Amino acid sequence: MIGTVLCYVLLPAARLLQALRDAFSACQKNVLLAKSPSTQIEGVFAATTGRSVPEEQEALLQQWLEEEVGNLPANESVPAARKVSVTLTSAWLEGSELLMTSLSDLNTSPEVAQCADQQLSELNTLASTELQDHAVAELARLPAEETVTVAGSAPWAAVVPQTDHQTAGCDGINVEVLNDDPAVLAWSLACDAETVPPVLPAQPIQDAVPFYPVPTEVPYHEILWRDWEDLSVQPCVLEQVSKNTSLFEFRVMSYNILAQDLVEQGLDLYIHCHPDILSWSYRLPNLLQEIQHWDPDVLCLQEVQENHYWEQLEPTFKEMGFACFYKRRTGTKTDGCAVCYKHSRFQLISLSPVEYFRPGLDILNRDNVGLVLLLQPVLPEDLGLKAVSPLCVANTHVLFNPRRGDIKLAQVALLLAEIDKIARTTEGSYYPVILCGDLNSVPDSPLYKFIRNGELSYHGMPAWKVSGQEDFSQQLYPRKLLAPLWPSSLGVTDKCQYVTLCQPKKLGRREYSRDFLLQFRYCDVACERPPQLVLLEGVTDAKPDRPAHWPKPAAMVKDPEPQPFIPRCSGVIQHGLNLTSVYSHFLPHRGRPEVTTMPMGLGATVDYIFYSAEPVENKAGRRLYKDGALKLLGRLSLLSEDVLLMANGLPNPFCSSDHLCLLASFGLEVSSLRES
Repeated sequence: MIGTVLCYVLLPAARLLQALRDAFSACQKNVLLAKSPSTQIEGVFAATTGRSVPEEQEALLQQWLEEEVGNLPANESVPAARKVSVTLTSAWLEGSELLMTSLSDLNTSPEVAQCADQQLSELNTLASTELQDHAVAELARLPAEETVTVAGSAPWAAVVPQTDHQTAGCDGINVEVLNDDPAVLAWSLACDAETVPPVLPAQPIQDAVPFYPVPTEVPYHEILWRDWEDLSVQPCVLEQVSKNTSLFEFRVMSYNILAQDLVEQGLDLYIHCHPDILSWSYRLPNLLQEIQHWDPDVLCLQEVQENHYWEQLEPTFKEMGFACFYKRRTGTKTDGCAVCYKHSRFQLISLSPVEYFRPGLDILNRDNVGLVLLLQPVLPEDLGLKAVSPLCVANTHVLFNPRRGDIKLAQVALLLAEIDKIARTTEGSYYPVILCGDLNSVPDSPLYKFIRNGELSYHGMPAWKVSGQEDFSQQLYPRKLLAPLWPSSLGVTDKCQYVTLCQPKKLGRREYSRDFLLQFRYCDVACERPPQLVLLEGVTDAKPDRPAHWPKPAAMVKDPEPQPFIPRCSGVIQHGLNLTSVYSHFLPHRGRPEVTTMPMGLGATVDYIFYSAEPVENKAGRRLYKDGALKLLGRLSLLSEDVLLMANGLPNPFCSSDHLCLLASFGLEVSSLRES
């Protein structure tokens, strides 16, 4: 305890003593600064920086103080003020930090007041206009090594003579007189732009903090510039396309355009945006201009508000040459999905809207939807007798909730079953498929791997892990996926196929439902004991009696709709569409992952374009593909999170959605009619 008290008492006392010593030394130096030639002062104080003045030098100082200023030649006194001030400013600054800690003590110090009075009398003699002008002119010619000494100590303390704690003990000192000191002028001229003369050249200051001017605003289109990656020139693509094979080339865009109702319902997600850029009147022209600029042949949109679609989007798209189809989300939701295609490039073969909501099923109790189209490419007339395969295009927006991966997986399985039905040929193969949408799942998540690898073992998997959006591993009782994921009444097998399609009818065999077979429980044939049946007392010797309410055999009716048996696997789902992603989800030149959306300032990839390819091999659980009849020719590059942060995230004045658009160019092989 005693040591602590002494520490608190002696430490401030020591600091105060050091501050008084430095202040007294500084006052003496300033007097010498104004009266003595440079050679004498530099010789006296060259070895005394940071320590007290010896007795001999104090006597010399007293002698100089008794002399009049007029006895000194003007051409010597002014340079002396310049050189000595530059040499001794660092010593003045070394004690400034201690002075800042003991202001109240210094105010009452008689030694400081006496030094201040002496300094005042001497500086008033030198405070003339000619001296001030000459000091400025001399400062402009200062060498770099002399200017360095001004900022040799703490740069923030260079303006100490102008601060309150330096003048607190000198009631009669004029601040303007203090500023006549050349060293103070040197710093103030360098730091205060208003006092810098136009003709005064800037001098380099060593060890000073560099000043970077505020850069001019970089246009958003330069920050968010996206390159077109031409993949048709890659050797692997050139090898697959022979010189004699022509391609039907087209572009596909997938874009979540952010419904306006969702913006207004979740304004907390867009607090980083100016309110003006969130208005639909501002966003709509931006979105239309972006779509028109990239000029896709097939356009898949998500979060399309219904009234905006019918009143604004569809009329505009029709003027652009698109045929449009829309599916609103079920329930009370006001947005949905739209698929548009240029009728000059494609013709519609079939259309199939998909509703994921199934009454009574907890696994499918959300209002998300999808669209599946089968399109026939329109070939130019100059190609003659040529044919091209139909193209299946699917678009969807899967549930967002990161905790309900079971629902997401069931929705994707239902969509794949619909694609399987639409894209399946009579021979059992598939037409080329392009799957677009906002899947609310990150790359390499179980849901992503299921789409790309065609198989997923889900039994016992935590539901939050399916999409990989957030980590809920600390949750005590997380929801887990159990087999079977959906009931047999849904009519979808574990291979993501409709039952009626995966089980062709066999000749000579009939199927009956359980209710139909129960009608024969008490019929005459069922109540008779077969003669070859072994008689067991109490087991086969009893004859069942028909209940009174049981219908007679004559009243039996035919089974109206038999329910076939659906084979189910144990916790494994599969599909056979062989899909791979257009994007690699990584930017090698930046060393960062790609980003398609940026909620709450965090970048993520949740939007995809998958397309049909031919599997090559499975390597470490990952299926490798090569292009088949449908070839990837190019894509619009994505951005990284740091680039979007430079543009204040999404949306911004340039991109009017919280998602980036995805764009890819494909080529379908064109064959002759004989080959097809």
